[in-house]
Parts: sequence; structure tokens; C-alpha cells
Amino acid sequence: MLKINWDEYKEFKKHRQANGDNFTTLLEFVKSYYNMVNPREMFEVFKADGLAEMMLEKRDIKDAEDLENFLFKKNHA
Repeated sequence: MLKINWDEYKEFKKHRQANGDNFTTLLEFVKSYYNMVNPREMFEVFKADGLAEMMLEKRDIKDAEDLENFLFKKNHA
């Protein structure tokens, strides 16, 4: 299974405009660095990582459908 490269995430974050939300930055990173857009795949990767899992819990994202809804809201806000 894919593991999040947090060192690369930190580098990615340095070159991003500060939006104040680390989870949104993580989503952008996963899309860009791993070329991953499927919410189910993203959810599985996040659930396997302690820090990313805490980010999911903070936003009350319990499954891939919740993540998909979160992504949809972000893209249409």
C-alpha cells in the first residue's frame, strides 16, 4: 500500500499559497504527487496513516463517501 511521504508533503506545502488547512493541502499533495483522484483510494491511504487518519477524524470523515462529499464541497465552494 502507498505510504504518504511527509517530507515531500512539507516541501509541497512550502511552495503552496497558505490556505490554513493542512488537510486541503494534503488532498492537493496526494492528487499532485501521487496522481491520485479516486476518493476510495485516498481514503484507504489516509486510514493507513496515523496523522492523516487524525485529519479525517477531525473533519468527521468516516468513509470514502464522506471524503467524496468533502471533495465535492471544496471544489464547489
